[in-house]
Amino acid sequence: MTATSEPDDSFHVFDTTLRDGAQREGINLTVADKLAIARHLDEFGVGFIEGGWPGANPRDTEFFDRARKEIEFRHATLVAFGATRRAGTTADQDPQVKALLDSGAEVITLVAKSHDRHVELALRTTLDENLAMVRDTVAHLTAQGRRVFVDCEHFFDGYRANPEYAKSVVRTASEAGADVVVLCDTNGGMLPAQIQAVVATVLADTGARLGIHAQDDTGCAVANTLAAVDAGATHVQCTANGYGERVGNANLFPVVAALELKYGKKVLPDGRLREMTRISHAVAEVVNLTPSTHQPYVGVSAFAHKAGLHASAIKVDPDLYQHIDPEQVGNTMRMLVSDMAGRASIELKGKELGIDLGGDRELVGRVVERVKERELKGYTYEAADASFELLLRAEAEGGPLKYFEVESWRAIVEDRPDGSHANEATVKLWAKSERIVATAEGNGPVNALDRALRVALERIYPQLAEFELVDYKVRILEGKHGTQSTTRVLISTSDGADEWSTVGVADNVIAASWQALEDAYTYGLLRAGVEPAA
Repeated sequence: MTATSEPDDSFHVFDTTLRDGAQREGINLTVADKLAIARHLDEFGVGFIEGGWPGANPRDTEFFDRARKEIEFRHATLVAFGATRRAGTTADQDPQVKALLDSGAEVITLVAKSHDRHVELALRTTLDENLAMVRDTVAHLTAQGRRVFVDCEHFFDGYRANPEYAKSVVRTASEAGADVVVLCDTNGGMLPAQIQAVVATVLADTGARLGIHAQDDTGCAVANTLAAVDAGATHVQCTANGYGERVGNANLFPVVAALELKYGKKVLPDGRLREMTRISHAVAEVVNLTPSTHQPYVGVSAFAHKAGLHASAIKVDPDLYQHIDPEQVGNTMRMLVSDMAGRASIELKGKELGIDLGGDRELVGRVVERVKERELKGYTYEAADASFELLLRAEAEGGPLKYFEVESWRAIVEDRPDGSHANEATVKLWAKSERIVATAEGNGPVNALDRALRVALERIYPQLAEFELVDYKVRILEGKHGTQSTTRVLISTSDGADEWSTVGVADNVIAASWQALEDAYTYGLLRAGVEPAA
């Protein structure tokens, strides 16, 4: 195994998913969740992981205790977050400061007020006392052998209101021993040119080592972070997938990718950038949020191509419509098949699926026309790769793939006097020269059909026991009025290792669902290597 090379201390990637990212609406992390995310982030290779505020709540206190015992960090240093001492006391007597030391964290981030109005209105103290609070707390913690970073909260708004006072907070923190002073765009209202100008000025006037913490309220958090780097910041604070309060924080993954691939900075250990897509999706799984399909670099659509013009160029050279090789960040190029598809799209998609069309222009032309004809009726293949592969194979092999032949099916919904409902489905089909009739109940007509199909086929195809319907989407398409409208159903199925999506379109939801189920079972058996035998 090749040894990995670690970045040096000249540039910091600081992750605050476990603290600031956890403030996103809809995220509620358990201690186990935080430990799992910390392991993922360490594996990715960030330099610092801010674990939370020990002493402020029992969950964060427990996290630091367990992380110290249960995680052997290979790349990252765990950071505790807290505030400067309270006004009118001393750092060595402040219980919150003591809790930071008790956490055992080698590095501590202190939040400090740098906006004069916040000092006077929120802290209810004087500007001089605030500076003393910063000075005393930093000095106390460094004397105890801790490395200290200081987050200057509301720095850019404070700088706009009173630049000299904002800079005095930076100087005080740096002179007291803080390794890095982080300028925070806490309200997220700044723009890149403004960030760059302020950071450059503060750096020149204070000589402190500066970092940047950007919220995304203007949609500029990543750009603002990179603008600060352009101005001389050497410490970037981000969250995985941009999670955070309100609309979120600077997204760790595009920031790191830009630093490595566009700036040429060594910010991750060797080989870690290729793990980025996997890590992004793993963290999303832990927080129970669907990964953003259109997230830069790591989204499933980040290197997806739909237009026929793009496909024609990509067939010659993928770099013509891609700013990087997707494998650099662990992602893949995808060709989307739709009514916008041309011959090049179909050929590239066939290659992606492992189907050699052999330059057969007539075959490719038939597939193009078939896709356009079916999409006109409401089908969509860019979201249903499995159904498209079955269509492609049917055209290439002279007929549809058949593991079973359906004679008929029906679904019954019974409304009972007590207000309850019964759902029953019956399927009649042929498989391996055997006629099978199966009936099952379910918690809805589609579930009943799914169960009936399993009852009919699992004896012949035991592989079906591994299949699980994991997502089901219905869309009413334009056409006839109201309940007479055409319905499209998309189904995602898993075998425990991978997922595939299939589509059905009909004038009612149950018929559309049946089509998507048929494709899902057929494709799953194909994936399992089962020979067709209707």
